[in-house]
Amino acid sequence: MASRPILRWPDRRLRTPAAPVDAVTDEVRCIWDDMVDTMDAMPGVGLAAPQIGVGLRLAVVDASEARGQAVRMANPVILHASGQMREHEEASPCLPGVSAVIARPRAVTVRFLDETGEEVERDFVQLWATSVQHQIDHLDGKLFVHRLGRVKREMLIKRSAKLA
Repeated sequence: MASRPILRWPDRRLRTPAAPVDAVTDEVRCIWDDMVDTMDAMPGVGLAAPQIGVGLRLAVVDASEARGQAVRMANPVILHASGQMREHEEASPCLPGVSAVIARPRAVTVRFLDETGEEVERDFVQLWATSVQHQIDHLDGKLFVHRLGRVKREMLIKRSAKLA
């Protein structure tokens, strides 16, 4: 297990949709372990595999107070999203130094393969739901700034590049 370097925007790997995972193998479990270490080192509440240069639909989320509760997901898909929205200030280590308030559904039901390879459906609420949705955006080749208007998105991308 090791913390891995985070890719920076506009690396093309961050803009490319990730490939589905065929099966949960020991290699996938090792990637998840590295992702949890990387997430904890940031510190953050979630990480998607493309952020560390791995083009697979893998994500980890841990929005717990005490930490150590990371949910490992392969091929996550949102089955249901609540109509009630929640605003939260989001950021990404891929676009350092900038953040924006993003409105997302307050709760989601997600289907994914867990660390045993079993298909699971799980409900996430509040920060957990926000983080899961944020990671799925990464898996689809998008960052939080892609949920903003063009002018604000370009301003934040330029500001981040200037800070780098």
